[in-house]
Amino acid sequence: MTREGVVFGIAGTCFGLILGWIIGSQQGGARPLAGAAAATSQSLPNAADNQPAPPPLDLQRATDLEQQAKARPADAAVRAELGNLYFDGQRFDLAIPWYEAAFKLDAKNVGVSTDLAVAYYYTEQADKALDQIDRSLKLDPKHTTTLLNQGIIRAFGKQDFAGAVESWDKVISLAPNTPDAARAKTLKEAHSAEAAAVAGRGGRGGL
Repeated sequence: MTREGVVFGIAGTCFGLILGWIIGSQQGGARPLAGAAAATSQSLPNAADNQPAPPPLDLQRATDLEQQAKARPADAAVRAELGNLYFDGQRFDLAIPWYEAAFKLDAKNVGVSTDLAVAYYYTEQADKALDQIDRSLKLDPKHTTTLLNQGIIRAFGKQDFAGAVESWDKVISLAPNTPDAARAKTLKEAHSAEAAAVAGRGGRGGL
């Protein structure tokens, strides 16, 4: 499962950044946000906005995995795989219960915890997502993908840009010259450019 990295421009007074990149939950620890869009104060981010159509959901695979999960009630891995299947099909509502079940069985799995947080975010549960991110960081305070996602959720889910920059600065400090650090820098630069543009428009309006 891969995600191609693409950054769209900033438009209007909305910090309209869409971000995705190549990573797998098992290879990279946790799935990063496939996309994140800041909303105005009147609306919450919608993960479907400006996103390509999700891959078709493999219903037969889902059925097979659910049968395996039923037969193996203590198997965290099969539940995480089901969560991944639904996550990659952008069925975040269906991914959540499987990630929750997997994390209950394997409460030290940072990847599952952060995948669960991202799924909460995509179902417009930003506070719950941040709480789950905190659980991930208690397990591994230096998990840069989790910190990167914490910043995105703070920015786009809570409009807490100061908190977001704090998270992204940690990524840059902990893992300079890595893809996660590059993404954190891109996000910071986009926010700074938008803040400057807003300030410039406000200044002209006061003349």
